[in-house]
Amino acid sequence: MGSFWVLVARLLGVTTLSTYEGLDRSQSPLQLTDSHSHVETSLVPTTAKDPLHFRPPGHRQDKGNGFDFKCDYRKMVGWEKCSTPEDRSCWLVNKKTGERFDINSDYENYYPTGKTREYFITVDKWNITADGYTFYGATVFNETYPGPWIQACWGDTVKVHVRNLNPDRGTSIHWHGIRQLNTMHMDGVNGITQCPIAPGSTFTYEWKVMQYGSSWYHSHYSEQYGDGAVGPITLHGPSSAPYDEAADIPLLMTDWRHGSLFPVGNMLKERWIQSILLNGIGNVTKFGARKVQNTSEIPKPYTLTFTADKVYEDEPPELEVPNSRPKRYLLRLINTSIGSTFIFSIDNHLLSIVSADFVPIYPYLNSSILVGIGQRYNVIVEANPRNNTKQPLDSNGNYWIRTWVAQNCGAGVVINKDSKETYMQTGILRYNKSSTEDPESKPWTDISMACSDETATSLRPVLPWVVDDPINVMSTESKIQHMAVVSGPPADPIPSFPQASYSFRNVSGGIKGPNPLQINFSDPVFLNLDNDEPFKNKLWEIYPEGRPNQTDWVWLAITVDYSRDGDTSAHPIHLHGHDFAILQQAENTTYVPENIHLNLINPPRRDVVLMPESGFIIIAFKADNPGAWLLHCHIASHASQGLALQILERQADAAAMWPKASPAAQTAATLCSSWDSWVAASYTSTPTPLPDDSGI
Repeated sequence: MGSFWVLVARLLGVTTLSTYEGLDRSQSPLQLTDSHSHVETSLVPTTAKDPLHFRPPGHRQDKGNGFDFKCDYRKMVGWEKCSTPEDRSCWLVNKKTGERFDINSDYENYYPTGKTREYFITVDKWNITADGYTFYGATVFNETYPGPWIQACWGDTVKVHVRNLNPDRGTSIHWHGIRQLNTMHMDGVNGITQCPIAPGSTFTYEWKVMQYGSSWYHSHYSEQYGDGAVGPITLHGPSSAPYDEAADIPLLMTDWRHGSLFPVGNMLKERWIQSILLNGIGNVTKFGARKVQNTSEIPKPYTLTFTADKVYEDEPPELEVPNSRPKRYLLRLINTSIGSTFIFSIDNHLLSIVSADFVPIYPYLNSSILVGIGQRYNVIVEANPRNNTKQPLDSNGNYWIRTWVAQNCGAGVVINKDSKETYMQTGILRYNKSSTEDPESKPWTDISMACSDETATSLRPVLPWVVDDPINVMSTESKIQHMAVVSGPPADPIPSFPQASYSFRNVSGGIKGPNPLQINFSDPVFLNLDNDEPFKNKLWEIYPEGRPNQTDWVWLAITVDYSRDGDTSAHPIHLHGHDFAILQQAENTTYVPENIHLNLINPPRRDVVLMPESGFIIIAFKADNPGAWLLHCHIASHASQGLALQILERQADAAAMWPKASPAAQTAATLCSSWDSWVAASYTSTPTPLPDDSGI
């Protein structure tokens, strides 16, 4: 029955959606063909050299591959772009009024008026050969891995029409890190914000571009994103440091398997043959306890090309030789793994880090950067390789791009003995694009392999926050609400959830045992906002209604569970619908009052933080976004096994925004009806959720 509706959807796609016609059906590195996947909506006519219709700063001038994209602010009469290679901090300026949209703008409340961007995405099974070994039946977007590059400009509205052509499973798409202010129902978490999109069905997501920077989108249907359902997002906007050119499409680094993660607990050997990919390209022969034999040609490593041409800043008449400098390139780094934290570096090149997740920061230099699962960094690299005795320059101008797996931060990646020194060589930076030689470059010698986030003092946001006292003050000694990561199954097995092995425990609330999260695909929270009954169990943290004209803060301390033996490893913790401030991040430190040292004045902030090994984090977020939001570990197996928590924020406001008769609730109910019909037609019994894990 599922296959029947998928066939109907395919036929409708041919007859009604010309955007799907002619898609390249062969596997290739990340790309976007605008005429196939992307439609721009604008009512304003184009004029030659319009100062409000422009390529994003540093976008290459070649056509196709997503680089013919343009920002469009033609509705903003009197404004003009103000970004220059020497000052990327300015975005738009109104010279008559002196107003600016720039790196110092309060982007949570103040953003330009852009346009609507429409994308059309299919979810389907496809055979993907990324590293010389074919993954049969991967779940991907638009028949490619990674999926299409979604681009928008600060202030735009993004609409994505998602059609599920996978005959076997539902899907929902999460737009990672997107603020979703007052749009909880667009967050894309089945069982919370919606029912899954049934095979043959379509759902349209729409969200406002309040932030700018780099991110990704992925399925939130159980472990489906581990089967390939991921793609990059770029939201163009200002930068805290200057650059000349965006080096290339976003750089997605990931661990990769060759068999489906479904059913949960699948033990087929192909699932455990793993490798590391950079933008969908890898080499399987470097992995496995015994060297894995490739079944097709090993692709050439992913390649970036820099030019050694100098950039001339000015030509003062008193100088015979104009001032010049090396060209500066912007790189967008994204970790889309299901279990591995990476350390990224380029031989002989320093990285200037300018943003963490969607938060612009004051630039700092480093030879490498640790990128946890779900984390993103924008970095700027000079086309100026450093020469030293331990790292001589490569004679052909070729340098390895390296993605190491951090120590004790790679779930299941096994490197064979012959590749210990080379497995991390996942890409090449070339100064001569016609060169074919492998680099002879050496790695930086000062790189730490520790599974530790970037130093908190380095991540200084340009737009400061001052964190106030929390509304969730506890009666405990520390007065901070304390959640502990518990590993191990609950004492009483849950028949519908045999995979339950991880959970958060509300220590401050007196909950003693594991409490793994499991959602209900057929009864999402979004349709229960006016009903208190679902929120009486222990899977929720409920925070009071907002106070008029005040900012309410919620603080959470997250630790390992010291009362139980088990996993004390690092966990990448992601919060939906918010950035959070990191008040403290302590490694190998017990969470007791005397070890609490808070930073409340412009602390680091982001939407994914690495809870350190045997340590703790204290985070704070503004309780200003009505709805139900997910807090979870981004190691896919941990989330699948229950390591997640739902946060209900300003319930009365949310219920008033989306009553049962509202268009959004009616659309959600229709989606649920389609899902229930598919389940009823496809299964003799109704597994809830389906499959037998947490569902997220």
